[in-house]
Amino acid sequence: MQTSSREAALPAGPVHQDALRSRLRAAWFGVRAGGLQLARGARNLGDRRSVRPLSSRSRGSATAGGWPVQAGFSRTPLWSAGGAPNGAEWLLTAGKVQNLRVAARRLHGLVIPQGAEFSFWRALGRPTRRRGYAAGRELREGCMVASVGGGLCQLSNALYAAALEAGMQIVERHAHSKIVPGSLAERGLDATVFWNYIDLRFRGPVDYRLEVRLSASHLEVRLRSRQALPARTPARSPLQLKAAAADTAHDCIACSQQDCIDYIAPRHHAARTAWLLDEMWPEFDRWLAANARPGDMVSLPLDGARRARPAYAWTVADRGMQVTEHALLTATRGLATRLLSAQGAVRQAALLCLDALLAQACARSLAPAVDHVVVSLNLLPHLWRSGVLAGRRVSVLLNRSPLALLHAQLDRACALHPQSPTLGDFRADAALVEAEEAALHEAAALITPHRAVAQFAAARYAAAVEQLEWLAPAPVQAAGRGGSVLFPASALGRKGAYELREACRELRLPVRVLGQASEEAAFWRGIEMRAVDRRAFWSDVACVALPAFVEHRPRLLLQAQARGLPVVCSSDCGLPAGLPGLHQVRAGVLPELIAALARAAA
Repeated sequence: MQTSSREAALPAGPVHQDALRSRLRAAWFGVRAGGLQLARGARNLGDRRSVRPLSSRSRGSATAGGWPVQAGFSRTPLWSAGGAPNGAEWLLTAGKVQNLRVAARRLHGLVIPQGAEFSFWRALGRPTRRRGYAAGRELREGCMVASVGGGLCQLSNALYAAALEAGMQIVERHAHSKIVPGSLAERGLDATVFWNYIDLRFRGPVDYRLEVRLSASHLEVRLRSRQALPARTPARSPLQLKAAAADTAHDCIACSQQDCIDYIAPRHHAARTAWLLDEMWPEFDRWLAANARPGDMVSLPLDGARRARPAYAWTVADRGMQVTEHALLTATRGLATRLLSAQGAVRQAALLCLDALLAQACARSLAPAVDHVVVSLNLLPHLWRSGVLAGRRVSVLLNRSPLALLHAQLDRACALHPQSPTLGDFRADAALVEAEEAALHEAAALITPHRAVAQFAAARYAAAVEQLEWLAPAPVQAAGRGGSVLFPASALGRKGAYELREACRELRLPVRVLGQASEEAAFWRGIEMRAVDRRAFWSDVACVALPAFVEHRPRLLLQAQARGLPVVCSSDCGLPAGLPGLHQVRAGVLPELIAALARAAA
C-alpha cells in the first residue's frame, strides 16, 4: 500500500508554509475538477453517439475469427525495464497493472460500428475501488502522484496509437502536460485521460473489434476489421511533444518536498506469489516446499493439515504463508459430488461447475501485489476467463491432462469402441477448452510428474516443462503371488476395460476388479471375474493391469510396484519407462497387451 502525507498525520505544531500551499493547491484542483466533471456529465447526458460496452452475450458472438485484419496495434511494457520486483515504486506499478487488468476485461471484444464514436470513459466507466481499481501512479499537474485508477493512461496511449494506425478519425485527444520517460509521449502518441472531462474519442470508417490483453510483461491493444482497407499513410498526432529534460514528469516518490500532500515515502515493497491449489499431490507438495517463500499467499479448499483432511493436507502452515480457506464451498462441493451419479456427462459437467466456483473464490483473494500465480490445472481455465491472471506470470500444476489431450484420448478410445455408452458422453465446452489452451500457451512453467502429460505439454506449449519424479511408497513385503489379474479401476472404456477383457479371455486369466461402475451389466461375460475385497485387495494377485487411455494419478500402480508385483499399463498412465517389473504398452493395441500380460502373469 502506498504511503503519502494524505494518509499519515502531519507533525504537531504550526503547519509548514509548503504544506499549506500543497493543501490549498490540492483543494483548488478538486474544486476545478469537480466543476469540469459536472459540466462534462451534463453534456454527455444528451450525447448518445458514444459506444457503450456490449452485453456478455453480444461479446461472446463477436469472436476474433470474424475479424481477420489487424488494422492497428500497440504493445507497451507493463513493468520498468530491468527493474527488480521490489522497491518504493513496486506497489504503485502493481496497482497500475491491476487497473489495466480491470479495464481490459471491460474493453476486450468491444465492437465499434462504422461511424460510431468510441469514448474511453463511456466504455470504461468511473475507476473506483468498489469496481476493483487500485492505487497507481498518475501524472497530475506535472507530478507523478498516487491515485485510484492511476496508470490507465498507458491504456489510453495505446488506444490512441492503435487508432492512428487504423486510420481512425480522432474526435478528442489531450496530450500529457509532461513526459513520462519510456512512454508513448516521447513520440507524440500519448492521450491523457481524467474522469470524465479529459477523454479520448475516435470513430472509424468501417466496423472494428477492439482487443485488449495483458501478457506477463506487456499491454497489447489491437483494432481488427473484417476486410483490409486501402493502403494509406497512418495519421499522425497534430500535437507533438519534445522530450526535453524540462518536460519530464516529476516523481513524488522520495521527493525532497516532504511537506507536499502528494509526497510518497520510500518504502520497500516486494512482489508476491499466490498459490491457488486444490487437491494435494505429494509430488506437488514437495515442489511447493522447495519454491514457496514466507509471505506468499495460499488459497485452499481447506487447510487439510490443520483439519486432518489428507486430501488437502498441503504443508503450508510452517512456512510463514498466508492461508485462505473456503470451508463452506468445500462442504458444498463434497455434498454435491456424493449426490451426483458415479459416472456420466452430468457428473463431469457438474464437477467443472464446482471447479469454477472454487476458482472464483480463489480469484477474490488475489491482491494487486501478486505478480506470480501457481495454480492447479483444474482451476486454470476458469481463472483465465475471469481475467485475473492477466499481467501475471503463471505456473501450472498439471493435476490432470489438458482438456485438448483428454479429448484426443477419449476420441481415440471412442473410435475403437463406438458401442461404448461412456466414451462419447462427455466433452468439455469448446469455450472452456479454448480458454485453457490460451492460458497454457501463455504460462511460464508447467509442472507434472506424469510422463505422458509432460511429453504432450513440451510438444504443444511454449512454457518450460518441469518433470517431477513420482513419490513411490515405501517397499512392502508381498503376501505371495496368486493367479488373478488385478484391474485397479472401474470397468470403463477410458480405463482400457475392453482391451483387458479381450486379453484375459484370450489368455484365460481370472480378473479381480476394484471399481464398481461398468460399461454394461454383463461386461465380463465368459471370464472368471470377482469384485475385490477392499480390505485385502492385494491378495491372490499375479499382476496388476491398467491399459488405460486416461489415467491422471497412477497411485495404485506405484503401490503395486512397492509390493514387487508386475505391472502392465499403457504409457498414458504416466509412469517412467524402465522401472523394474513394468511392462508398458500402447493404449488400444490389443496384441501388445496380450503379450505383456502373458509375460507378467507367468
